[in-house]
Amino acid sequence: MPRLPRPAGAAAVALALGLVAAAPAAGQEPLVTDARVLAHLDLAAGQTPENIALDQDGSAYLTFASARQVAHVTDDGRVRTRATLPAVAHAATPLLHSAAVTGIARAHDGTLYVNYATGTSATGVWRLSPGDAPERIAALPADGLPNGLALDERRGVLYVADSVRGTVWRVPLSGGTATAWARGAALAPLPAAPAGGFGANGVKLHRDAVWVSNTDRGTLLRIPVRADGAAGPVETRAGGLAGIDDFAFPGHGRSVLAALNPGNRVVLVRADGTVTTLLTVREGLSGPTSVAVRGRSVYVPSAASATRHDPNLLLARLRHLIGRG
Repeated sequence: MPRLPRPAGAAAVALALGLVAAAPAAGQEPLVTDARVLAHLDLAAGQTPENIALDQDGSAYLTFASARQVAHVTDDGRVRTRATLPAVAHAATPLLHSAAVTGIARAHDGTLYVNYATGTSATGVWRLSPGDAPERIAALPADGLPNGLALDERRGVLYVADSVRGTVWRVPLSGGTATAWARGAALAPLPAAPAGGFGANGVKLHRDAVWVSNTDRGTLLRIPVRADGAAGPVETRAGGLAGIDDFAFPGHGRSVLAALNPGNRVVLVRADGTVTTLLTVREGLSGPTSVAVRGRSVYVPSAASATRHDPNLLLARLRHLIGRG
């Protein structure tokens, strides 16, 4: 999610010291190699990538939050605008104060779904069918902040993480009424400073469970999907992940690649809670917002919300697949 500017100095140092990620042990080969910036983006044009969905050919779709755009980035780094969400008069999105396109998901037929946060009646989930203009398929509360988006084609639903209301919304893929699928303190932002106001942020469907990151609390959560589609109890799977934004699964297990936005890191969080730094500013990160994995390819968009320098899309390679750990 786009991050609010944070004060420099002692607070920034404290935040950096609070990160639990650690470098690989001496002599240990890095898990991620061949990192390079696939596409440098234009900050002045609002090309601040918030979320990512991959096409079958390995190209990427990015949401440009502040430009209200969805863009397509080819495997050779060319950037083309796919769609622009309609402008909204008197946008008043909580925390952001302006309209923003946030989470994105892609269906097998090429249809794209995005969250549009505006602080108005235009807030909701929008569909971008190939060749068609964007259309809203479900309304969401104007006083919320729909952030991450996950698609479950088997059940025909979308899951939306609302950062302000501490709720995971469930939306029919065909459109219609959104229902509050899961909520509670574990999904909510912290009630007082130094909280940034961002609770539930990234969301992914993985092995019959919905996983959610909570930015303020630095946690990674798992919510089982019961046989009837209802939410099971919220489980905390990892903590101490300061500034966690969105994330991805690099295999069939419970290990996660997570973007730590203000810390300019992508880390591997294993099922046992071990955290290892994989990518940093040295590889080109500049406020990473999300992660996507296809095979052994790792994609990381950086929005440069705090650094104000070089928003980009980074591409790297896993040295080996991560098993069920």
